[in-house]
Amino acid sequence: MDYEDRYRQSQRPKYDCLLFDLDDTLYPLSSGLAKQCGNNIKDYIVEKLGIEKDKVVELSNLLYHNYGTTMAGLRAVGYDFDYDEYHSYVHGRLPYENLKPDPQLRSLLLTLPLRKIIFTNADKVHAAKALSKLGLQNCFEGIICFETLNPSHKSTVSGHENGIEFWGSASATTDAPGSPEIFDIIDHFAQPKPGATLPKTPIVCKPQESAIELALKIAKINPQRTLFFDDSVRNIQAGKRVGLHTVMVGTSQRPKGADYALESIHNMKQALPELWETNAKSDANYTGQVSVETSVIA
Repeated sequence: MDYEDRYRQSQRPKYDCLLFDLDDTLYPLSSGLAKQCGNNIKDYIVEKLGIEKDKVVELSNLLYHNYGTTMAGLRAVGYDFDYDEYHSYVHGRLPYENLKPDPQLRSLLLTLPLRKIIFTNADKVHAAKALSKLGLQNCFEGIICFETLNPSHKSTVSGHENGIEFWGSASATTDAPGSPEIFDIIDHFAQPKPGATLPKTPIVCKPQESAIELALKIAKINPQRTLFFDDSVRNIQAGKRVGLHTVMVGTSQRPKGADYALESIHNMKQALPELWETNAKSDANYTGQVSVETSVIA
């Protein structure tokens, strides 16, 4: 490497992409959406899947703990349901009115001279509605959501939701036919059997490392030059394992696997001023300027 190459490398910003979780990251947990979402999931399990009400709390906790999302766990243990119907039920009754326009965060995001992408386990309708309520719908280059990583013959992979344009995704797949026997995960942990293992889920989602790697591939992201913001310790640790730089949001305590910790996403500039200082260095090479509409990779 000659002097000019070393000089150019020294002037190159450390990061060229910022990857953001959506729920409880771009808006606070105190909004109440997460609590209501949990209640809606439990109601769905009882009303649509016919599971006894007295088992729902234990079941949903076990599924969430072992599979990343309750939805992924339900599919793993054998429940078959329509993904769009599930998302519509779980998110359709959320108190979106609790989300208000956030001009401070909008200003922070629009002044960042880097690629900015959303990476959420939620579906595209919820992502679009939440961003619209926050006034952030044109602050991101794209959105990686449930449909991005789990395309099916029923999923639309293009179009608009609340003024947000959707990107394309991987080729569609369908689930194998048949109704598998339900795996009793409560009994599995109550009465452990030697050699017994949990069934795998067909759903791709955080905190699976394979889900993060697929998201990086789809969006053409270099993990070593990307800063990943999330409110989940598990997601942060999985991101670190695949090579991302990580920011824990929602606490000032930095857990294992996190390079930074922010009590609020609004503290970005105080904690990471270098993200804005790259502007002069990166203007000549930056090609990911904010477009009029956010593109959702779905």
